[in-house]
Amino acid sequence: MAPTTLQITRRADLLPEAELAALQPILDDIERLKRQRNAVVAAHNYMTPDIYGAAADLTGDSLALAAMAKETEADVIVLAGVHFMAETAKIVNPTKTVLIPDERAGCSLAEGITGDDVRRLKAKYPGVPVVTYVNTTAEVKAETDICCTSGNAVAVVESLGVDRVIFLPDQYLGRYVASQTDVEVILWDGACMVHERFTGREIRNHKARLPGVSVIAHPECPPDVLAEADYVGSTNGIIRWVEDNQPEQVMMITECSMADNVALENPGVEFVRPCNLCPHMKRITLDNIKRSLETMTYEVDVAPDVAGRARRAVERMLEVGRRED
Repeated sequence: MAPTTLQITRRADLLPEAELAALQPILDDIERLKRQRNAVVAAHNYMTPDIYGAAADLTGDSLALAAMAKETEADVIVLAGVHFMAETAKIVNPTKTVLIPDERAGCSLAEGITGDDVRRLKAKYPGVPVVTYVNTTAEVKAETDICCTSGNAVAVVESLGVDRVIFLPDQYLGRYVASQTDVEVILWDGACMVHERFTGREIRNHKARLPGVSVIAHPECPPDVLAEADYVGSTNGIIRWVEDNQPEQVMMITECSMADNVALENPGVEFVRPCNLCPHMKRITLDNIKRSLETMTYEVDVAPDVAGRARRAVERMLEVGRRED
């Protein structure tokens, strides 16, 4: 089903009126093309507010986008995010057309491990189940027992009922998971190029300058950063924490645009932004979303044998997510 005007207007109203007026011509073009193609735009929380607030029909973190992509009735999904997210959407929707507006929108985590790497680990630790973060390629997911997101990683690990797991590829998320469970976690030396740049010293300096500020951090950050946080949580967890607690002043230790988007929906909260930009996420723009719909590029496909094996791992993740809701 194509998006309705009500869906778009409700989120677009969060943007400043002058900004929305300037964007209206291209937003109208995108809406026309979506109706023509029976398409939806699915946007990750790290998209800029013009995409997240005005052009998107589906918004959320990796888990939410995977679930919504599976449920949508649209024929075409334009993934406003990075390439592994578009692959995941295609894996759970093999009959739908999935487009990514810029083929260069990658991910340091996904690029830091291959299917061969996973096979070598499995040979080194025979019988140990592999839990893989969704921030990976379809090839890596295909070698995996079950996927996870930052929001359900602990639940996924514990759902297996085993004493130890191989956890890929984010070493910092893996260390955080290990601190929350008795399951032994075998790690890979991967990291997110956005979150690994934060340091505990940087956060302590900010806290000294801004006494009373609430610090909330994503578990992809290094341990010394998490030690300074008042709350550690996934993308969705961070959003809920702000909505529920409404602190006077909050510092979000994650990607810049997420703070912008959460700030739009929480006008009573002052946001301090010691943030880092994801250059890959910022490759997605309103202009190339429009072009993607006009030219039906760039189509994302996954080889059927790889997709079939990866789909089992993703669907097991979604099942754990449903049990956790």
